[in-house]
Amino acid sequence: MTGYVPGRQLQNKTADRSGTTARSIVTGRSRTGAARTGPARPHQAPRSSQAPRITALGGGQGLSASLSALRRLTTDLTAVVTVADDGGSSGRLREELGVLPPGDLRKALAALCGDDDWGRTWSEVIQQRFTGTGELGGHAVGNLLIVALWEKLGDPVAALDWVGRLLNVQGRVLPMSAVPLDIEAIVRGHDPAFPTELGAVRGQASVAVTPGTVQSVRLVPDEPPAVPEAVTAVREADWVVLGPGSWFTSVLPHLLVPELVKALVETRARRLLTLNLAPQPGETEGFTPQRHLDVIADHAPALAVDAILVDERAVTGGAFGQADLAGLEKAAERMGAALVLGRVARTDGTPRHDPELLAAAYDRIFRTHGRIGPWR
Repeated sequence: MTGYVPGRQLQNKTADRSGTTARSIVTGRSRTGAARTGPARPHQAPRSSQAPRITALGGGQGLSASLSALRRLTTDLTAVVTVADDGGSSGRLREELGVLPPGDLRKALAALCGDDDWGRTWSEVIQQRFTGTGELGGHAVGNLLIVALWEKLGDPVAALDWVGRLLNVQGRVLPMSAVPLDIEAIVRGHDPAFPTELGAVRGQASVAVTPGTVQSVRLVPDEPPAVPEAVTAVREADWVVLGPGSWFTSVLPHLLVPELVKALVETRARRLLTLNLAPQPGETEGFTPQRHLDVIADHAPALAVDAILVDERAVTGGAFGQADLAGLEKAAERMGAALVLGRVARTDGTPRHDPELLAAAYDRIFRTHGRIGPWR
């Protein structure tokens, strides 16, 4: 473990609160593993040999929770964000201007803003929404800023880097694809009058609240190109973190981009999957924790995972009820992963991750589940 001081940016009380225990350790399968040149990113801290290089994949509030925890452990952090949102301000801008939906990208930037007056102020500003019923009503300030820079620079990655400089972001935010995407789900019982029939539901906003049970999802257009910088971030990471988040609309889409999933399979990085704290009404209503893992395996059968983090209270009488821990452990084992139980939820009863508890759990996993050599 030479060269890495675990949790050096965590307060001592954080590590004491983790309560994380390993249920099983299963050796993951072996794996082997250039983005275009862009402008310097002075907002990003210099590379430190004492901090792991981490790439986090997801979207929405789930990715924001993960980033809020991971930024406590490293400054070498990249967020790769889904680009399939078609609701709210993002949907309106996408439909009117043909741009990538900026909302999830904005949330990731806000989660990585500097922890000082400048960063906290800008985090609040870009999240601020205009009121009223006019054309600006409901738009987030950050969405408009991001789209303005996209139009000016003609390069979504460079534009996000410029926003990151303005906000003093501690890390980097990338879209998973430079093409706006749609999600199409196959749903059993979408029409309550025909509960056993399969039907197609298109659009992230619609899939998120669909009646019935989602069976599978695909992206439209099929096999979209990945942003090269996102592929590089996965291949060059020490750890890749997938989830938490809306399972079918924020987590799974990354596994449906061929270049990205190929990088995930081939990377020398360790891979960590973070399970949600509760089923999501509509999207994963009635799902067990094991079913969440089965869905990942069904959509990306070649993907091995090193560790799967599950909140112990959620699966021992919490939001998931009394889960079948033996079955869950076997599902993790089939993915080549160790199942890790820990306390990562807020104590107020809401199904949200506590950033300090989640950071402590991540820290423990990074220390105890191995890495590839010293942190680069």
